[in-house]
Amino acid sequence: MAKLTKRVVDALQSEAKDYFVWDSQIAGFGLRVMPSGAKTYQAQYRKGGRTRRVSIGRHGKITVDEARKLAKEVMGQVAKGENPAEDISLHRKAPTVAALCERFFEEHAKQRCKPSTQGEYRRAIDLFINPAIGSFKTVDVERRDIAELHQKFRDKPYQANRTLGVLSKMFNLAEIWGLRPDGSNPCRHVPKYREIKRERYLSQPELQRLGKVLGEVERDGSETPYVVAAFRLLILTGCRLGEIQTLQWQFLTDQGMELPDTKTGARRVPLPNAARAILSALPRVDSNPFVIVGRVDGQHITDLQHPWRRIRKRAKLDNVRIHDLRHT
Repeated sequence: MAKLTKRVVDALQSEAKDYFVWDSQIAGFGLRVMPSGAKTYQAQYRKGGRTRRVSIGRHGKITVDEARKLAKEVMGQVAKGENPAEDISLHRKAPTVAALCERFFEEHAKQRCKPSTQGEYRRAIDLFINPAIGSFKTVDVERRDIAELHQKFRDKPYQANRTLGVLSKMFNLAEIWGLRPDGSNPCRHVPKYREIKRERYLSQPELQRLGKVLGEVERDGSETPYVVAAFRLLILTGCRLGEIQTLQWQFLTDQGMELPDTKTGARRVPLPNAARAILSALPRVDSNPFVIVGRVDGQHITDLQHPWRRIRKRAKLDNVRIHDLRHT
């Protein structure tokens, strides 16, 4: 044993097997010499009846004096009852944010959320979260990382806020699963952006133009009667798009539409006479339980956006969304 100095370390030669040279001044401080010639400073101690070793740094990247100082810090942690080698090992094995995302999706979203919500979560994970912090260790994510991600999408305040909400749920679960300390959610105190809700209501002349075009596309066959009926029902009932798309004949009763599973749970929607007239005139397909029949046998229509763009262009309603029909 001798005091480790730059001259001593530089003079050490590699051998067929790696070997250790220990410092004479600080117990547990030493150098590991690899057959490749690489030399790394080490801090060694005993904990729980076992010898533990922490690699401090590579010779050449840090000096002997810097390594000696770091070794003292490690020994100080051991004296306080800590186990730095175990902490480092656990950190290496700790899941990344990408792994947390998958566990969150499999164990939370798929079990507790509706398909539409699952789709929103999946989109936030794949497009916004993983590209930004997916490679980070879950335990290492700090508030500034979340704030930077949130700010990156400041030009899309709605999406930025939804992504922040997904992250907050994930890190709450990370605490429950023991992946982060309690109360350490890095999304806390990250302020959301102000969202300006878009309110658009069709005027009476606009409704008349839309009604005229719906009649025209139904007569000339450019749109199916099911597409036309879907838009008429949206206007007359105030239902959400998904509720009309997935409406089944068995849900229709004398009291109205008995929807078993909506965004707010089961609910009854009154049917005005005009809506009942539309439903009565709509052809039923024996093998299909859905009111708004799609192209695939036995399935409902899945795309109303493209038909709507064609219809609204013809009606000169270019800035009207399908959701605005519900508002109106």
